[in-house]
Amino acid sequence: MTDRSNFFDTKIEFLKGVGPKRAEIINKELNIFTYGDLIQNYPFRHEDRSTFQRVADLNENMAAAQLKGRIRSVNIVGEGPKKRCAVEFTDGTAICEFVFFNGAEWYAKSLREGGEYIVYGKPQPFGGKFSFNHPDVETLTPENAEGGYWQPVYNLTEKLRKRFIDSRFLGKAMRTVLEQAYPHFRETLPAELTQKYRLLSKADAMWHIHLPESEASLHQAKRRLKFEELFYNQLRLLKNKLIHKTEYPGQVFSKLDLVRTFYKPENLPFDLTNAQKRVIGEIYDDLKGGKQMNRLLQGDVGSGKTIVAFIAMLMAIDGGAQTCLMAPTEILADQHYRGLKPFADALGVTITVLTGSTSKKARKTLFPALADGSTQIVVGTHALLEDNVQFKNLGLCIIDEQHRFGVAQRAKMWNKNTIFHPHILVMTATPIPRTLAMTLYGDLDLSIIDELPAGRKPIKTVHRYDKNRLAVFGFMDEEIKKGRQIYMVYPLIEESEKVDMKNLVDGYESISRAFPQHHVSILHGRMLGYEKDDEMQRFVRGETQIMVATTVIEVGVNVPNASVMVIESAERFGLSQLHQLRGRVGRGAEQSYCILMSKYELSKDTRLRLDTMVRTNNGFEIADVDLQLRGPGDLAGTQQSGIADLVIADLAKDGAILKVARTEAEAILEEDFELALPKNAPIRSHVDSLRKEETNWSRIS
Repeated sequence: MTDRSNFFDTKIEFLKGVGPKRAEIINKELNIFTYGDLIQNYPFRHEDRSTFQRVADLNENMAAAQLKGRIRSVNIVGEGPKKRCAVEFTDGTAICEFVFFNGAEWYAKSLREGGEYIVYGKPQPFGGKFSFNHPDVETLTPENAEGGYWQPVYNLTEKLRKRFIDSRFLGKAMRTVLEQAYPHFRETLPAELTQKYRLLSKADAMWHIHLPESEASLHQAKRRLKFEELFYNQLRLLKNKLIHKTEYPGQVFSKLDLVRTFYKPENLPFDLTNAQKRVIGEIYDDLKGGKQMNRLLQGDVGSGKTIVAFIAMLMAIDGGAQTCLMAPTEILADQHYRGLKPFADALGVTITVLTGSTSKKARKTLFPALADGSTQIVVGTHALLEDNVQFKNLGLCIIDEQHRFGVAQRAKMWNKNTIFHPHILVMTATPIPRTLAMTLYGDLDLSIIDELPAGRKPIKTVHRYDKNRLAVFGFMDEEIKKGRQIYMVYPLIEESEKVDMKNLVDGYESISRAFPQHHVSILHGRMLGYEKDDEMQRFVRGETQIMVATTVIEVGVNVPNASVMVIESAERFGLSQLHQLRGRVGRGAEQSYCILMSKYELSKDTRLRLDTMVRTNNGFEIADVDLQLRGPGDLAGTQQSGIADLVIADLAKDGAILKVARTEAEAILEEDFELALPKNAPIRSHVDSLRKEETNWSRIS
């Protein structure tokens, strides 16, 4: 047992107090098989068992209370489903009651009248005294009589509870394994870092995260483990980024002839913002640098990312290469194509579109034109990933709405050119909080377009309840009379698709009745491609004044004349989705509006979401609130990006630690990329031990 790796690989059935039968259910329910797994199963909170309260001092505002006293009586009350075990308890200052509904008979047999116990639970007033439902009860002993400890609380399942495997059992098992494990923990951070930030040792942190002596020791354990987790997360991403920059050559695109031609007023009828110019400069520096570009371009809805992408394409075409733009939906791909074609035609650049709807006949001419290089730009969907889509020389691949595409799909585009991997520009209109961008896309260079084109007025957003519907209809009518158009968006959630489709159709019919003098169109994902395209084009041409749709219009649809966005059942949408939908209006010079319709009864979080939308148009501010509310695991695309690897760090709260961890990882790699210096031996050793596994680099076993 002296070998460290063997120790942490020991099966939990060999741990005193566990045994084969309990081990089997813990394996199944918690996915814990070894000592290492058990130790890394961190508690999600701790209960303060350090002090005792008096029964006479109980109040309903207490989150929990710990009492020490004796049982006066134990009785079975009621029959059938209402059967319960009722216990009277006193500490000499007053009397309270405990009630056990599950396992009533067992508690009645186990708890002794006159016996002394410690009880922990949430007090609630009932019948003139305080009552506890299913409190934690243990026999009073000389060891626990003084309190003075913090009880770890672990995630459990009903099956575990039925086998009496609870947090107290896991806490005891944890104490046993940590006592044995303490000498086996190996330090994973250099002494320079632990001293600089006054971090606990690895062994002390692992002890105190489970069994803290105080709130302060728990805080220090979390601080150390969060720093370590984020440090290794950033070290891996930064190392990948540096390897990319040194090991992958890129085609050099330094000519700007087409860009200069395009920049003339007759070709580009509007001025670029300073933010767009800055980002174009950053992309140009990459493309002429001789190394393969890997850049993330973030820009809020309507900030002008597409024109920046087109200028980047022109740089590649000037260098004799082809380019592609991959979008997540056919509607968006077709819109990009239609938006860019006039610019391309004016410059004599050949452009085509490839989606799932592209006919066999069109493909017969399209594929050879890509293979011989005569087509310079192709805009498409996932169809671009097909093996028969071959390029003569793909120099730049632009991926729009990155979170809709997986890592494997990006890699497939990357391998469309095996001599020089194409430069990659990833774009997103979903604002990502800086902390999340660092962990999701920390291996990419980041460009941000943080200003809107001149003349754009901020969208006015209001929240209205269903009872205000007639007033909203009146406002819509006024806007239509001014010549404007309106979107009405309904939720379409998979779990309740039938109900949602009915609501959409009912909504369409009621809008048609409310506005008999106006043309109303309908758009949803179940329609065939040509039907969707038909409806969209009618709206674009102004033949219909109101479009009733699902979130199929969320990304990228551009109708400058549409000035009102009404979102039905807004309480059912996430913040970033609401923000995306709002961005469908405000594309022209006229004042635009977003109306959030909801029922009156709303949860606290939902109210915060809607209030945030009303208060601000700033996508990054909205993204920060979204991260606070939902956490990183729920934000789009994270499952495939390694973020789920984070076990203890919370990106919504630990941004400051993340920034420090990234700065330190950057400094270490800059000084010692191979981690060969003696002072970095703990890092090298730790990375080497984990390299065989695709795993979180901060793990211990």
